[in-house]
Amino acid sequence: MQEFNVAQGTVPQGSMDKRYDQRMSRMLRAAQSHLLYDTNSITSLDVGCSSGALLEVAIRCGFVAHGAEPAEQAANTAAKVPNANVFKGFLHDAKYPDNHFDIITLFEVIEHLTDPVGLVSEIARILKPGGILLIGTGNADSWTVKVQVEKWEYFDIAGHGGHISFFTPKSMNKLAQLCSLNIKDLSTKRVNFGEKKNISNIAYQFNRIARELLALPARWTHKGHDMLVTMQKPMH
Repeated sequence: MQEFNVAQGTVPQGSMDKRYDQRMSRMLRAAQSHLLYDTNSITSLDVGCSSGALLEVAIRCGFVAHGAEPAEQAANTAAKVPNANVFKGFLHDAKYPDNHFDIITLFEVIEHLTDPVGLVSEIARILKPGGILLIGTGNADSWTVKVQVEKWEYFDIAGHGGHISFFTPKSMNKLAQLCSLNIKDLSTKRVNFGEKKNISNIAYQFNRIARELLALPARWTHKGHDMLVTMQKPMH
């Protein structure tokens, strides 16, 4: 994970910054709409907050934003975000109180874990009844995987800080059950049959056409390779 232990962490660069802000704002607002109770103040936690990009979005949404990040240099950057509350370390060590957070986010983290059930169980403990957990990760049952198989970049254990745990819509349902959470929503998007660096120019052009044609079917059938899961803690 040393790949991410740098001051800039995973902060979006250049033109990506505005797109990231818009996309994450929509996700947080959608999560807020799923809460099973009314509240004037949303307390959020980003697990694996890196250098705090999502914390900034949450604060702009009016949330009381918390983050937990074990990569020291990235956590130091996140701690400089105005009004952010950052724990420098692993989630279990933070010892947050029971039933504390309204919304918890876990983006591009769960695939790095040797014990994803343990982490999500801890998240369930500190999530308020009726609160929302958002998980973003790759879909190992996507059309992308069917074609690329082991060449899918998500399966590159040496890159991206090390991906060792892989999920499908079916196993996400099992994860929710094991952690006493309910699946509120699950969506997938994007199809890619080949990386530009690995295929010819002609094949890449066909790949671009296929991506466009299959974008909607991939969403409808949960066969896209980017997966977003909304889990909810029962009220009782």
